[in-house]
Amino acid sequence: MADAPHVVIVGAGFGGLYAARGLARKRVRITVIDRKNHHVFQPLLYQVATAKLSPADIASPIRSVLGKYRNVQVLLDEATHFDLTNKKVTLKTGEALAYDYLVVAAGASHAYFGHEEWAALAPGLKSIEDAIEIRRRVLLAFEIAEREALLQGKRPMLNFVVVGGGPTGVEIAGSIAEIAQKVMAKDFRCIDPTRARVVLLEAGQRILPAYPEDLSRSAERQLRHLGVDVLVGRAVTGMQPGKVLVGDEVMAASVTLWAAGVKASPLGNILDAPTDYAGRVKVEPDLSLPGHPEVFVVGDLASVTDKSGRQAPGVAPAAIQQGKSAAKNIWRSIEGEPRKPFQYLDKGSLATIGRGAGVAEFGRLHLSGLVAWIFWLTVHIFFLIGFRNRLVVFIQWAWAYFTFQSGARLITGRTDLPEGKTG
Repeated sequence: MADAPHVVIVGAGFGGLYAARGLARKRVRITVIDRKNHHVFQPLLYQVATAKLSPADIASPIRSVLGKYRNVQVLLDEATHFDLTNKKVTLKTGEALAYDYLVVAAGASHAYFGHEEWAALAPGLKSIEDAIEIRRRVLLAFEIAEREALLQGKRPMLNFVVVGGGPTGVEIAGSIAEIAQKVMAKDFRCIDPTRARVVLLEAGQRILPAYPEDLSRSAERQLRHLGVDVLVGRAVTGMQPGKVLVGDEVMAASVTLWAAGVKASPLGNILDAPTDYAGRVKVEPDLSLPGHPEVFVVGDLASVTDKSGRQAPGVAPAAIQQGKSAAKNIWRSIEGEPRKPFQYLDKGSLATIGRGAGVAEFGRLHLSGLVAWIFWLTVHIFFLIGFRNRLVVFIQWAWAYFTFQSGARLITGRTDLPEGKTG
């Protein structure tokens, strides 16, 4: 294999992982570079953040996932620069790695719309570390309130504010309301967790704006049934420890969480190619970089429109399809065959709101409530990486459904909130 073409893949998210798998049995050498040693199933990160699952339940070591492929090498490092002329990737360790084909699947991060100072007060959710920090803050808010009630005789309000009414914000808000109402209702002696207030703020005129209007309305009704205050048309204008500013209104916030926007990885800026408003690289129809047919960009970092004029969304199924498409086009190039443009196959959209609650869109078929929730469970179990994770998550969900208990309520790290505020 020494003279086989060398394919370097930056990022082991959905796009990078499926690109590697697509080429794994071909006569190529593959090097997968990631700054983490594990692949994270991001659609279930919010369940780690709300103590329903443990981090290991939704993450798998990259070496374990790709270990059976003899032509795949995994490198724990970080790409810092691309020399497109000489076909080299510069790594954080200072080394340079030559390639024949390059796949950049570096993903996305949080977008605070010019207010990066808000990040410390309102963490977003993109990694295992983010999920653990959110879990720490959510659980700690209850503990601090109990401590103040026991030792100082106070009755502090518990207010959880989630900024952003997209799928992540909806899922987090519903999950926090559910654990307050059901899971922790009887765990405390001096406070009543069921009186905690969960607020979902959305700057637009409806939550889940990418979904049909009837499903948005259904999602709002289901959230309100769980006790979530859904406030639309309310943009955040400022943040302080324990407070969220919405116009002239000051809203108390024991914990503030951010789900209002994402931006592409900064690696897109060093590829010397046009980008869109979110920093995503505008690629050719075959997912290659303009002027560099040997470089492909996939996943959340890519901005691509298929022949039907539809923009591929920043969701896991789109990243998986793009990773597979890039792998096929690389092999077509090696074999001297013409490439094919990427065509996104929309398999539907799903969002869960809580126990027995959710919304689903499959073309003209719109579902909500229990049926949508069952679809959501089935699809996410199917796409989880690894049989062990599928089995463990299924058991955890079954246990939680019948017992209203969660086994992942661990507080790690610091035991204070920003400025020690509870709201």
